[in-house]
Parts: sequence; C-alpha cells; structure tokens
Amino acid sequence: MVISAVEVLRERGADAVTLDAVLTRSGAPRGSIYHHFPGGRSEILADALQFAGNAIAVLIERVAEAGAGRALGEFSDFWKKILEESNFTAGCPVVSVAVSNADDDGSHLTSQAGDIFERWCNAMRGALVRDGLSPSSADRLATMVVASVEGAVVLCRARRSSAPLDDVVRGLDLLIETEKFLARKSVQKRNRR
Repeated sequence: MVISAVEVLRERGADAVTLDAVLTRSGAPRGSIYHHFPGGRSEILADALQFAGNAIAVLIERVAEAGAGRALGEFSDFWKKILEESNFTAGCPVVSVAVSNADDDGSHLTSQAGDIFERWCNAMRGALVRDGLSPSSADRLATMVVASVEGAVVLCRARRSSAPLDDVVRGLDLLIETEKFLARKSVQKRNRR
C-alpha cells in the first residue's frame, strides 16, 4: 500500500492520495488499510513520503563516497529512468508534498519534505567536501544540485523529454569541476606561502 501511495504521489500529487486511490492501485482489501494505517490518509501519506525520500537518500549516500560527479550521475540516472519508464507522468513524490496542501495546517508533511530534502543536500554536501570543497562552498553547491535536478524533473514532465535533465546535469558537472579546480588552486596558493 505504501508503494501504491508513492506511485499516486509521483503521478497525481499529494492531494490525490486518498484511501480509495491507494486501495484501487494496490488491490488491498479495505480493512487492511485501517489495520496497517490507523491514522488513515495522513499516516499513509507520511509513510509514503518517508519511504520515497529514504530510497532516494540511500541512493545518493551510497555513491557519495565516490565523489560529487558520481552522486550527481546516479541521482540524474534515477530520475531519468523514472521519467522515461512512466512516459513522463511520474515526478518527485517529495516535491508533490512540498507544494501541496496535503496537511490541514500545512506543517507536518511540509516539514517532513523539508527534512528529506535536507538529507539529500547533506549527502551531496559530503561528496563535495570529499572532493576538496570547503564546507560553505559544498553547502551552497549541494543546494544548487538538489534544487536544479528537482526543477529539471518538473521541466522534463512538462516537455515530455529528458533533455532538460541532461542540460542541467551538464551545467552542474561543469560547475562542480570548476569549484573543485578553484579549491585545488586555493590549497596550492596557501601551501606556497
């Protein structure tokens, strides 16, 4: 049921995640949703958001040791596969929650989405620091990477093409390499003093 909720989130947004939509997609009997999710819609939505966010975070964290370029490539490849396999109908479930009115008061799920994005940025930040960037440069660039890739996913859906994601990744790769070059030059300059 959680995977079904993630699929609905990706394709139709947070507001479309209803108990009926999850049951229809999953084929589960109605009683099972009340057994596993006594909190109803808000609980299944929170669980789906966490499941999707964790899956992507683990992907980035797993390859971050190999550097920012590899982490960016894996992040991009993940989204390209999702987009192309869904015929550009699936987007980011975390974005769908962040921009929706899924909460009655708008705070719990939005805060959860913010925490997930922060985890993604932290993973990318770690890769950039391992590549030699200062923590402040890595922080700025990690935010840019996550925001740019997520924005590119939205453009890909609208254009029904993965070209925006390819363009963004090429630009980010160049920026990452430039930042690494400048960090190395800065270290060399300090060492000469």
